[in-house]
Amino acid sequence: MELIDGILTNCHRQHGQLDAEGSEAPHRMRMLKSRTTTYGRLKEHELWWRDHQPWLKERGYQLRPRYHPDWKPSWEVENVDRFRSEDAISTLYGNLLDATRVSDGTVVMLKRISDETHPYELEVLDVPEKSHLHVLVMPLLRPFNDPHFETAGEAVDYFQQVFEGMQFIHQCHVAHRDCMDFNIMMDPAPMYPNLYHPQHTLLTRDRKHLAKHYSRTRRPTKYYFIDFGLSGIYNPADGPTIDRPTPHDVYPTDIYYIGNMICETFLQKCTGLEFMKPLVDDMVQDDPKKRLKIDEVLRRFAEIRRPLLWWRLRAHLVEPGESGIRKAYRATKHVFRTIRYIVTLHSAIPNAPK
Repeated sequence: MELIDGILTNCHRQHGQLDAEGSEAPHRMRMLKSRTTTYGRLKEHELWWRDHQPWLKERGYQLRPRYHPDWKPSWEVENVDRFRSEDAISTLYGNLLDATRVSDGTVVMLKRISDETHPYELEVLDVPEKSHLHVLVMPLLRPFNDPHFETAGEAVDYFQQVFEGMQFIHQCHVAHRDCMDFNIMMDPAPMYPNLYHPQHTLLTRDRKHLAKHYSRTRRPTKYYFIDFGLSGIYNPADGPTIDRPTPHDVYPTDIYYIGNMICETFLQKCTGLEFMKPLVDDMVQDDPKKRLKIDEVLRRFAEIRRPLLWWRLRAHLVEPGESGIRKAYRATKHVFRTIRYIVTLHSAIPNAPK
């Protein structure tokens, strides 16, 4: 409970409700009173979802109680702490909201789009009164590096999936053109069997406990490229894949983005993956013509991966600058976890054939 209290306190501080020491700042009392009164109320960007809740339910997607037309704040009805109430959580983005598919209870994400600004995205649900508005139904995904990777083998599995995914995209004559770190996500279901609150991902859906999760080694997951809003499809019969607005070959741009993502997210933030540096260096060459094609990336990666021994794959990824106490604690915990994985025959590389 102390940890959950800390999470909620930090959340309140970010909203300007508490000062750095966790107490009310006297010079902000007027502002605090106003924000405390309005905390938990529906924001303007949420009203569209409330107004369309009945229609979405008819289409098979149930929104959280907060977005029901007859919603009354639980803290007023039951006299509970509003800061701990699940229905006090708002969505940060007006065009995105979580929902539950009525047919099987699966949590999904809904995205409201306009074909005036996103003419090439796939529409799923057509909004009745607005012909240009549509709602996409998407799987609930989580940033690929949250929670953090524990072993080199987990990172190797991620690299393999990313490279194979990009190879498939390029084989379809599509260039993503925006495959940066925030456009790569993972399926959280294997690691979070009971999921978490979509708007407060550290806590359970009722916000009463920390959301339990397993490691990638124990519960392997899959990774996905998202946001193809800047992507383009190119006909090989037309010659080189040259982007018309800014004349350059588009595929090397994807290679650079992926290589740079590996460099910034892994090589610069932890030790234990130094074997990836030569490949990454060739992916981020300044001259696009010198960058590897995705088939060559996969061939080189296979050569790198093949000789890696089990002990190196199971090695703990160490973050630079860790204190001695924290490093010792994590190392000890990792030893016992690794023994358990070996005894239970969990592969050093998740998703690897057994």
